[in-house]
Amino acid sequence: MRIVMMGTGPFAVPTFKALLQSKHEVLCLFTQPVRSVHRRKASLPTPMRDVATEHGLTIHDPESVNTDEAKALLEGLAPDLLVVCDYGQILAKDILATATLGGINLHGSILPKYRGAAPVNWAILNGDAETGVTVIHMTPKLDGGPCLKIVRTPIGPTETAVELEPRLADLGVDAVLESIEMLETHDPETLAGEPQDPAQVSKAPRLKKSDADINWDDSAELIYNKFRAYQPWPGCYTHWAREGKPPVRLILSQIRLIREPASSEFPPGTISLADGDQLLLSAKDGQIAVDMIQPAGKKPMQVTEFVRGNRPQAGDRLISEAEL
Repeated sequence: MRIVMMGTGPFAVPTFKALLQSKHEVLCLFTQPVRSVHRRKASLPTPMRDVATEHGLTIHDPESVNTDEAKALLEGLAPDLLVVCDYGQILAKDILATATLGGINLHGSILPKYRGAAPVNWAILNGDAETGVTVIHMTPKLDGGPCLKIVRTPIGPTETAVELEPRLADLGVDAVLESIEMLETHDPETLAGEPQDPAQVSKAPRLKKSDADINWDDSAELIYNKFRAYQPWPGCYTHWAREGKPPVRLILSQIRLIREPASSEFPPGTISLADGDQLLLSAKDGQIAVDMIQPAGKKPMQVTEFVRGNRPQAGDRLISEAEL
């Protein structure tokens, strides 16, 4: 089968490599243009470009794939199928029509749950015990096509987005290859795959920097899930309101969930214990144990070093950005 690969981020890399080693002919890579890190000269990593370059594959990077120029380019390639994963652009109907079989998309959730840009993060944030990957036969509606293949996997109780996402990317490889085989033998007069149930749709919008600001009126479990979900970005932080000094921002680099609440002496949003190698922060119905922490302007440090050098006290307040 003649395939055009469309992908940008690391989630697409295992599938891309598998296609390059398969019986199929990968014609080229469509990917996002190289972009610089905000206020820096360095560029963001381009893992899909690196793989394409290593295999001598042609790379196309239009600002928009939905232009007449991109359409003409795809029509000239005459692909059988577009394989899309972690691309960053939504394909219009006439772009999908440039391939005989349209397109398939590998998505990091059990659709129709968590349609959108951050499905892995939202599954962890909501405390789901299970997630997976879905390959859909694409329609112009975002993540709305029929499901060709679903693979499920449990989410570990301490697993972070950084750990879960590569697992899901690897799970997607066989799902994509099997979906391609399905389409090769599919009767075009019938629907390929199972339609999604609109009543089960939920959204997974892109994360925002402001999401990292901890609300200590949340449950300890939700705060812990946010920490797991927001790795590596936007992370989690709070502000330590020091007596007689300006508040200092604290990034929570490594934490654990303590389900037992602090005594009534330490309401949510206070330090409930600061002693030796222990730093406990009180939330609504439990506590957060800090193992590594990063004060503003410093490198991450073990909690022992932080407690010894900064002398936080039980009862000190933790405040949000809005309270500064």
